[in-house]
Amino acid sequence: MQLKHAALKIRDFDLEVKAVSDDGLFSGYGSVFGAIDSYNEVVAPGAFSATLADIKAKGRPVPVLWQHRSGQPIGVYEDLKQDATGLQVKGRLLKDDVAQAKEAYALMKAGAVSGLSIGYYVRNSSYDEKTGIRTLNQLDLVEISLVTFPANDEARVDAIKMKLAHGSLPTLPEFEKFLREAGFSKSQSAVLANRGLSHLLRSESEGEAIQTEAAKSLLTQLSGFKLPSF
Repeated sequence: MQLKHAALKIRDFDLEVKAVSDDGLFSGYGSVFGAIDSYNEVVAPGAFSATLADIKAKGRPVPVLWQHRSGQPIGVYEDLKQDATGLQVKGRLLKDDVAQAKEAYALMKAGAVSGLSIGYYVRNSSYDEKTGIRTLNQLDLVEISLVTFPANDEARVDAIKMKLAHGSLPTLPEFEKFLREAGFSKSQSAVLANRGLSHLLRSESEGEAIQTEAAKSLLTQLSGFKLPSF
């Protein structure tokens, strides 16, 4: 299925860092092929082929972002490639020049940072009605973030905001999960998402421009959002 107006999505993985050298170099696996996630989606082998070729052709390094904060790059990915396992990343933290990179380096060395989260567009997918599983056949990378650990609450807030900043709305399941992680009950999350977001999602059928304005409006409302403390 080819999507005309793809929505920006967020996907979390265990980084499984192999090593962090003294000069800030690190490597590990991000996206793993064949693993079914909580949304019943699975990334097919080779899903990043086209986007990696495009990145190489442009000759621009992909920044290492911190917790999905687009205005806070902390390094660059020097090598992104696929193998039989998944998407392998090799990056360098600019720990001598960027304060947050120095902090991230220390946290990675201590094992406190263990997550990789990617922002991407789905360009081609297929759905199996028997199993209810959607296979993501072709993905376009937008950004790759180091996060404290996958699905970290604070990172989830930034991830939702990042989607909105790109003019995309989160899906209802994504928004409900975000609300549950923020401390709301399952029933409260369902009510809030369905009453507060569903009418914005309907704007998709009214045109991309209207959807983008809806995303901007929701981003403004979330700009001061803080997780509740108990």
